[in-house]
Amino acid sequence: MAELQSIDTALTALLHNVVITPAQSLPCDEAAGRVLAQGIEARLDVPAFDNSAMDGYALDHRDAGKRLNIAQRIAAGSPVKPLVPGTCARIFTGGEIPPGADCVVMQERVEVEDDLAAIPPDIPAGDNVRRRGRDVAAGDLLLPAGERLEAAALGHLAGQGITEVLVRRRPRVALLSTGDEIVEPGQPLAAGQIYNSNRPMLRRLLERFGAELTLITSIPDDPEGTRETLRTAARGTDLVISTGGVSVGEEDHVKAALTSLGQLDLWRLAIRPGKPLALGRLPDEKGRDVRFVGLPGNPVSCFVGAWLFLRPLLGALQGCPALAELPCLTAQAEFATQTEPRRHYMRVALEFGSKGIVARAFRDQNSGVLSSCISADALAVIPAETRIEPGDPVDCLWLRVE
Repeated sequence: MAELQSIDTALTALLHNVVITPAQSLPCDEAAGRVLAQGIEARLDVPAFDNSAMDGYALDHRDAGKRLNIAQRIAAGSPVKPLVPGTCARIFTGGEIPPGADCVVMQERVEVEDDLAAIPPDIPAGDNVRRRGRDVAAGDLLLPAGERLEAAALGHLAGQGITEVLVRRRPRVALLSTGDEIVEPGQPLAAGQIYNSNRPMLRRLLERFGAELTLITSIPDDPEGTRETLRTAARGTDLVISTGGVSVGEEDHVKAALTSLGQLDLWRLAIRPGKPLALGRLPDEKGRDVRFVGLPGNPVSCFVGAWLFLRPLLGALQGCPALAELPCLTAQAEFATQTEPRRHYMRVALEFGSKGIVARAFRDQNSGVLSSCISADALAVIPAETRIEPGDPVDCLWLRVE
C-alpha cells in the first residue's frame, strides 16, 4: 500500500495555487446561493429606532404601579409624540418608543378602564424594548467576503435597502462520463450496458456546491477520442471532472490522456471507497491551468469523492470558507468494523437523542450500493488499521453544503 496517497496529501495537491473566480455585480434577487466577493458594511442601524417587542403600554418605568392616562396610540409605522409625564401610550409590536418612555408592559398585565391603565409595579427600564442598533449598527461589518448568500443573509441585505452585490462568478465545470457500457436513461440497454447514475447525482451536488455546468458529455473509449474530449472540456472552464477511466484497465484511457496533455498531480488514494482517483491539470487554449478531478466510476465512490474533494475545491474557487470542510460530529458507533490499510468512509445515519449522537451504519458498504447514500446523514471516518466496536466514539462528517 506504500504507493497509495493519503487524503491530506490529495487535498494539499488539489487546493495548491487555486485561483479564485472573478467578481461580478448581481441584483440581490438573483444572488441566492452566490458568494460575496467583498465585505459589506451596514448603512443603517437595525432596528432603526427603539421599538416595542410586543403589544402593550409604553411608559416611564418610574410610573409603574400607578393608574395612567392613555395619551396616545402607536402602531408600527405611525408617527409618535413625546410622552406627557404621568401618562402612557397604547403601543403595538414594532411601534416606536415615544420620547419620555423607557419600557413596555405587555397588555395581558394591564387592567384598562375607560382611558386609564392600571400598571403593575416593579417594571424595569428597558423591559420589552428593542434598542436601536441592537442587531446591527451603521458602519459595522454586515457580511464578510466569502459569505454564501442564503436566506438569512439575503434578508440582512434587504434590511439595509441594498439591491445589488458583488459576488464571485460561479466556477464553470465540464462533467464527463467514460465507458461505452454507460447509457443515458431513456435509451434501450444492450447486453452488458448500465444506465448512467453518476451524471445526475454529480450534477445536483455540483450545483449545490455553487458550480455552473457548461459542458456535459461522454468520453469515447479510445485514446485519441479521450484526448480530444479533454481538450474541448478545458476550453473556458475552471474545472474538468470525469467519472471512470482512471483505473488500471486496458480501456481506462483518462489517466494516460491527462498525462500526455497536462499534468498528473496524484493518483490512487489510501481510502475506501474511492481508491482510483486522479488529480491534475489541463491547459486551456490560453495556456491557463484548468483543474482536473478524475473520480472513480462506482457510484458510491463517486458520491464520497464529490463530498471530500469537489466540495472544498469549489469552495476554494469561490473564496468560500464554509465549503472548505464538512462539519465533524462525534457519535457513538452502533456497529462493528475492522479496516484494512486504508481509511474507510462509511455511510451512516445519525440519531440524536438524550444520550448523545448514535451512528448507524448501512449494512452493505459496497461501492456499488448507491442506496446506502440516499438516507446517509454522514460519513463515519474509520482510520486505517482500526477496529471499531459498538459504543466506540467515531468522527462523522456531516453531509451538509455549509
